[in-house]
Amino acid sequence: MQQIHQKTLQDLEFPTVLHQLVARCNTELGKAAALEIQPLSDEAYLKTLLGQTSEYLASFDNDNRIPNHGFDAITSELKLLGIENTTLEISGFRRIGSLCATIVIHKKFFKKFKEYYPLLWAFSETVEENKAIVEEIDAIIDKFGEIRDNASVELKNIRYQINSVKGKINQSFGAALTRYQASEFLDEIRESVVENRRVLAVKAMHRKKVRGTVMGNSKTGSIVYIVPEATLQFSTELSNLEFEEKEEIQKILNGLTNYIRPYSETLKNYQHFLTHIDITASKAKYASEMNAILPEINTEKRLFLRDAYHPLLYLSNKQKREKTWPQTIELHQEKRIIVISGPNAGGKSITLKTIGLLQLMLQSGLLIPVHERSSVFLFEKILTDIGDNQSIENHLSTYSYRLKNMNQFLKRCNNKTLFLIDEFGTGSDPELGGALAEACLEVFYEREGYGVITTHYSNLKLLANELPHATNANMLFDNRTLQPTFKLVMGEAGSSFTFEVAQKNGIPYSLINKAKKKIERGKVRFDATIAKLQKERSKMAKTGSRLQDEESKAREEAKKLEALNAKVKSKLENYQEQYDHNQRMIHLGNKLNDAAEKFFLDNKKRPLVSELLRIVETENSKRKKTTAKQAKAKKAQKKQVANELEQKIVAVRKEKVAKKKKAVIEEKTKPRPVFKVGDRVRMFDGKAVGSIDKLEKNKAVVNYGMFTTSVGVEQLELVEKKK
Repeated sequence: MQQIHQKTLQDLEFPTVLHQLVARCNTELGKAAALEIQPLSDEAYLKTLLGQTSEYLASFDNDNRIPNHGFDAITSELKLLGIENTTLEISGFRRIGSLCATIVIHKKFFKKFKEYYPLLWAFSETVEENKAIVEEIDAIIDKFGEIRDNASVELKNIRYQINSVKGKINQSFGAALTRYQASEFLDEIRESVVENRRVLAVKAMHRKKVRGTVMGNSKTGSIVYIVPEATLQFSTELSNLEFEEKEEIQKILNGLTNYIRPYSETLKNYQHFLTHIDITASKAKYASEMNAILPEINTEKRLFLRDAYHPLLYLSNKQKREKTWPQTIELHQEKRIIVISGPNAGGKSITLKTIGLLQLMLQSGLLIPVHERSSVFLFEKILTDIGDNQSIENHLSTYSYRLKNMNQFLKRCNNKTLFLIDEFGTGSDPELGGALAEACLEVFYEREGYGVITTHYSNLKLLANELPHATNANMLFDNRTLQPTFKLVMGEAGSSFTFEVAQKNGIPYSLINKAKKKIERGKVRFDATIAKLQKERSKMAKTGSRLQDEESKAREEAKKLEALNAKVKSKLENYQEQYDHNQRMIHLGNKLNDAAEKFFLDNKKRPLVSELLRIVETENSKRKKTTAKQAKAKKAQKKQVANELEQKIVAVRKEKVAKKKKAVIEEKTKPRPVFKVGDRVRMFDGKAVGSIDKLEKNKAVVNYGMFTTSVGVEQLELVEKKK
């Protein structure tokens, strides 16, 4: 367990995250285990958990979906297996069989797709596959939860006898029914069922004429229910056989329990495995809903959260269809402490909570909603002081509580600590509280702790500006509308906009002026300077953003032009080579033509052959000599190029055929338009556009200006409806 106090988890609303995780679990054991999730100190195990969740998340976007892991808990069955001479119930065996079958399916799946899910496959290898338990249970209990007839030889014989006796009961009852019906001793309903036995509905006046056992009578007393004597002796035999059947079933279940008992530890591991899979699946579902990922985990003590969202706020706003503003913040060895200032309701506290909650989630094995370029460091301690901590039970004021909390911070802070403090130094006299807060901040700085604090105190802003490895930051505020922009800007302190916000909320201007006169002139000027700088910074940020957009566009255009230039240059070189080759061929052809013409005139072969050899030798002298090996390599290269070209051609053809098929399917599935006279149309296999002059049944007369033609409406596509 990491050194993270329970109060920190409460401050950052980590229990709420766990409850949202519980809602996404499928099993009761998974829900109970999800509530127990805490930050981990074993870095290797933490990275394994994060990797498993990331793999499960990836399964949502591919065709290899992980099988269903749902199961019913067998905790009570495992307890019984630990006690000698106990017997499990049929429902318990079915739960055990289902659990084992689910394990077999998962092990088979992860083995097949271990390239996709290496960490989950490695985890599945920690449990042994046992098909024998499933086979043994299936051999005795069928899918309806009944004991099979062939579960034992004795049971098979008993059930055969039971079926035989039941047949005799029905036969004897039927004979008695027929006989007494003929004697008109029976009521109109003839028969009924009492205590799961078929009985004759005998008229009360004839009850002594029917031999058998009376089982009762009707409410009016007009009917007496009697089991015939012949049937009664068979019923007794059936009861004995049914008792024997129960004893044999109990014997079979005892044997099955004793068979499974040695596998108690294996079954316990199976249940643990599927519970872990359930929690991993719920983490993946949770991550999917808020676009969470596994960022890089570094060892350089660098925390870089880019486009980070507060998970609870993001999901809440997503449900309301409202926008959530992301934050980007960075802490590293050269900039360990950030002092955030700015007006209230500007987003300072939510930024603080976002950093803390994301860090807690990651260190508890959950993925976080940040940009993929983000990078995080695993802290040993996370200290928080957020919100109103007034304690009525302990008779402590907010300030007293915060001082006690700060004392703990001073004792525990080191170079692997992340501290998050909201409204640092408030609760006491501004000057004295600010001075004490400044002294504490200096201690945190000396201990090389990492932290983010929010404040309105000018002395803390100045200190952050003076310390080399600390920096100011502010939440941007639109000075025109006096509305927060929820954007964090690093590098400068923010104005509290005290008087501006007061004016916006209806405080009289004369009262604001009076308040300005009551405070030190320097303070007002300092705050006004910060406000002015903040406005300038806002303008510069907008200009910088616009320039960056223009620069990126210019770069894209330059890349396109460069690619086009290279393409044109390549084509020109190819054309030049082709031209030179053609010129050489023309020159060679002219020489051959001259030799042929000379031979035509004098018909002398020797000069012709001599001239041809001279031409060939001249041409060969221009060619570079190559070895047999080089010639072979060149030939192979040409062949390879030809093959690649052929493959590309085949691929392009396939793509064209697929597109054509898709277009045909789309055209078939697309609803046909209803044509009207005056609509402008075009034939599917033509380019000319005409207007419909006349419609008759499924034929249309289309006017193309110079001529008209009659075509079926199924061959036409709509270009423009008549206005």
